[in-house]
Amino acid sequence: MGISVQNVSKHYGSFHAVDQVSLNFKTGSLVALLGPSGSGKSTLLRMIAGLEKPDSGQIYLVGEDATYRRVQDRHIGFVFQHYALFKHLTVRQNVAFAMEIRKVAKDKIQERVEELLSLVQLGGLGDRYPSQLSGGQRQRVALARALAVQPRVLLLDEPFGALDAKVRKELRTWLRRLHHEVNVTTVFVTHDQEEAMEVADEIVVMNKGQVEQVGTATEIYDHPATPFVMSFIGPVNVLPLSAGILPPAGKSVAGDRVFSHDPTASVFLRPHDVVIQPFATEDAVPAQVERVIHLGWEIQVELILESGQVVTAYVSREAFDTLPIVRHQQVYVKTKQVKVFAESAYAFN
Repeated sequence: MGISVQNVSKHYGSFHAVDQVSLNFKTGSLVALLGPSGSGKSTLLRMIAGLEKPDSGQIYLVGEDATYRRVQDRHIGFVFQHYALFKHLTVRQNVAFAMEIRKVAKDKIQERVEELLSLVQLGGLGDRYPSQLSGGQRQRVALARALAVQPRVLLLDEPFGALDAKVRKELRTWLRRLHHEVNVTTVFVTHDQEEAMEVADEIVVMNKGQVEQVGTATEIYDHPATPFVMSFIGPVNVLPLSAGILPPAGKSVAGDRVFSHDPTASVFLRPHDVVIQPFATEDAVPAQVERVIHLGWEIQVELILESGQVVTAYVSREAFDTLPIVRHQQVYVKTKQVKVFAESAYAFN
């Protein structure tokens, strides 16, 4: 096992930053800690790194108890959001720094630095200073520096958060390829659902210091364990049962916990699971088109049900071209799949 966290807690006064969290990450895995601000993901990462001490619980790295070990004795690589490069050192000197501290032989340092610069696609830029690089290049230098000492575990705290959207997208793909090459157990923190789903083998969804669900991108999107997970991972409509949009009994109500007879229950419905049609059928309910938004690759349609509830639907361009959808038009909607949670399960705000 690459990383094992057992019943770890961290409190700041009455605030429970991390509360009795237990997780196991396989050796060589690429894991995302995903959640909103204040969910405990960065605190957990910093405890794994040794930058914070847990109030209780144990942390094991590669089978060894590292709970109270010093940072320098954990054999980890840590990459911060804002690079933390030495401005007065060249790219080559930044990458070599940790090896020089450990008094690695000079010829070994030179060989390792050139190997890493090639790995992170910065060959030929070794004599430049951080100020002469783009944000994406600086982040790659930070990753090369973290890998220089051949860590057993690589930890990244929102590594692409300071970059623009285009560069973030490029670096996600690059990080995925890099991980396959170095095969080191890697954990990264993000609040970006798309980033986690695109990059990670496994995603840990956190909320209020606790783990809501652990699974692959497909598992947490298609089979969310809690209403928080369903609401946080992708867009969703949340409606009361009184909205009358549930499919006929026994059809397409997903999940282990169905509360179709609980008046306090809420219906969770993805926009792409809303089907718009121009004619009435037994399994469809009437609605009025309130707004049509062209997003390029798809069309977002806002609808008002007879109950007064607003529902958002996503329609492909091809489907939209076959439907006469205009504002104030009467249409009919039905659902492909919904999930129902009791009110008590929905109380996460």
